[in-house]
Amino acid sequence: MTLLLPAGFAAPTELSAIAGVQAPPPKPGPAPSGHGVEFGKAAPAGLVVLLLLLVTVALLVRSMNKHLRRLPESFEDDSAPGPRAE
Repeated sequence: MTLLLPAGFAAPTELSAIAGVQAPPPKPGPAPSGHGVEFGKAAPAGLVVLLLLLVTVALLVRSMNKHLRRLPESFEDDSAPGPRAE
């Protein structure tokens, strides 16, 4: 299907030109260095979270070691009567 247009008249090719609406300005792209606008902002928060996790794990290991030291060497006690066999 061919559209016949008068001489010197060009058909609009973009939707914004057809609808008569101006397109929004383009969003800023990444910086020339290849890093975006948000580059490096998560590092301080990530470091704090990582340090808190390490401190928590160290305290849990310390607590577990205290509890393990309180356990007897063996749970076999010869003086106590065992379960009755019937």
